[in-house]
Amino acid sequence: MSLYERLGASEGIRNIISDVVDNHLANPAVSPRFKNMKLTPEELKTSAGNFFIVGTGGPDDYQGKDMLATHKGMNISANEFMAVLDDILAALSKNEVGQREQEEVLFILYSFRSEIVLQ
Repeated sequence: MSLYERLGASEGIRNIISDVVDNHLANPAVSPRFKNMKLTPEELKTSAGNFFIVGTGGPDDYQGKDMLATHKGMNISANEFMAVLDDILAALSKNEVGQREQEEVLFILYSFRSEIVLQ
């Protein structure tokens, strides 16, 4: 069974991503990054949801920017990156995602670190 299916397919992933975005907006370590974003929170949830669905083996079509293009010039610190991972872990836990799946998600996300964090 794919990670997509184990995360609850599109509906489960959209619920997780909704909680992730809500966590980011409430997290003082990263919320300032969202003050001047061009997308509304709902648009961000849709775009991030599509990205995550495709990235876990699902059927949605993602036509947004890749990680490098999305985060270029943002000068994201290692601390901010870890705060984002904490927010994601909290959303996974809230949605009762199993330990194995949490580890897989974190592994995938950590693989993007070099494209996101200021070197």
